[in-house]
Amino acid sequence: MTEHDAGSGVPALRAERLGRRYGKVWGLRDCTLEVPVGAVAALVGPNGAGKTTLLEMIIGLLKPTEGQVSVFGETSRAGTAGTLARVGYVAQDHPLYRDFTVADMFHLGHAMNPSWDQKLAVARVDALGIPLKRKVKSMSGGQQAQVSLTMALAKRAPLLVLDEPVSSLDPVARLEFMRDVMASAADTDLTFLISSHVVSELERICDWLIILANGHVQLAGPTDGLLAAHQLLTVPRDTPGAELPGTAIHRTDSDSPSYRHSTVLVRTGADQPAARSRPGWQVDPVSFEQLVLGYLQHQSTPMTHDDPAQAAQRPRPSTKEFTR
Repeated sequence: MTEHDAGSGVPALRAERLGRRYGKVWGLRDCTLEVPVGAVAALVGPNGAGKTTLLEMIIGLLKPTEGQVSVFGETSRAGTAGTLARVGYVAQDHPLYRDFTVADMFHLGHAMNPSWDQKLAVARVDALGIPLKRKVKSMSGGQQAQVSLTMALAKRAPLLVLDEPVSSLDPVARLEFMRDVMASAADTDLTFLISSHVVSELERICDWLIILANGHVQLAGPTDGLLAAHQLLTVPRDTPGAELPGTAIHRTDSDSPSYRHSTVLVRTGADQPAARSRPGWQVDPVSFEQLVLGYLQHQSTPMTHDDPAQAAQRPRPSTKEFTR
């Protein structure tokens, strides 16, 4: 990334009415969002929400059915060298060649990437205690994840995309991996987009949030601003929605014999004042996890009337070759 990229006002990532259809089923539809340069963005959503579809269009593995996605102002096009050069990618299954040594993987990375930083790659695995002569098949899951991250960093691409990078790791390896991601974000001017179900880990490192559900963007923006725009209310069960100070995102009703109440996540807009405590009301700030879960539980508009089970049959492109 150049100084012009960082200061030009062009976002690191922009999707405009982006969509991808698999037969009659839409995996993603009408996706519009931006991620600024230097952000560490969390991408969260349930299985089948469209997260991997979005990521694969960003990195150039899939061609959009409609709309477009751009990285640092340049439209991403499936299978093109220009798109591949702008994005580093760590896939969920950390696809490395099992019979290759670490040195072999780095040789491959060097051959496929003009901006490859061999010094960074060697220094990083040395600091992690992973020998260059060790074969991929003899490494632990955590070590394979670290080698995948090292290759993505050594590529020196300005956007780094991580698709469920810790899903297969044990708690210690997960903590170490995310700690290293946080250190890389702090020490570089890279932009990160991280898809993960581990909400607690995302909360620690992400300053931008994107929530996907049913193939649509439910919420996107800076984390602090989104948290400030929401509140968690505990109100009497019979409180009508019209009395709530904002838009109700998710409501949970309780039938406790001692106190029949409702817990409501509300979003207050610019023209709506923040909730103030009333008799029988409790007003609390919203945590990152409460915000995410509230939107994931929110009933969004179905994206298609086709059988969603067909989505399980849709073809997926191979990520094995995306070592560059």
